[in-house]
Amino acid sequence: MNIKKELLNNRDLKLKDFTANLNPTVDPKTIIGVRMPICKYIAKAAFKEGKYDKFLSDLPHKYFDEYCVHGYLISEIKDYCVTINYLNKFLPYINNWQVCDILKPKPFIKNKDKLIKDIKRWLKSKDTFTVRFAVSMLMTYYLDDDFDPSHLDLVGKVKSKEYYINMMRAWYFATALAKQRDITVKYIEAKKLDDFTHNKAIQKAIESNRISDKDKKYLKTLKV
Repeated sequence: MNIKKELLNNRDLKLKDFTANLNPTVDPKTIIGVRMPICKYIAKAAFKEGKYDKFLSDLPHKYFDEYCVHGYLISEIKDYCVTINYLNKFLPYINNWQVCDILKPKPFIKNKDKLIKDIKRWLKSKDTFTVRFAVSMLMTYYLDDDFDPSHLDLVGKVKSKEYYINMMRAWYFATALAKQRDITVKYIEAKKLDDFTHNKAIQKAIESNRISDKDKKYLKTLKV
């Protein structure tokens, strides 16, 4: 399969403009304008063919949409070590939230003991979207049975002025307030976060239907 050709054949000019508005960190000239379900379909088809290594190794890509397919392709790989190898090469090239948030690698759910070590490594990266990805993985895989209170500090101690990192940190804490209420409320009460992330976390929690009205009312009193 020629992935670039498939993407160009599914161009939607109206979607191109919409996608550009959603992703201000992306050069509009690099956006073809392909709907995400189609990008996902192309990725699944390429994965089924088994001829995707050249595409995943051909970095940087020219088009935003190629990065979307790249993210969906990596998410299909079932071997943990192979996935990490591709991710380590791919993450430094991500320059927008949408491609970053596409990544949901299948082997992660069964390899959380290994994953937490990679997450800690990614959190130390100087690349904005590598750090965002690390926080999103903590939010996705470690707020239920595998939750550890120390994870709150992993996210809380991230120091950044980057909007896309701090928004993900806020999202993490808002989700933690829903899933690990008691200990996360104490963390918020202690006001350990920077003001932006602290207030955004509270805002997102208040907007969530997973937070009780009583807790929403209390959280409002904790804004700084």
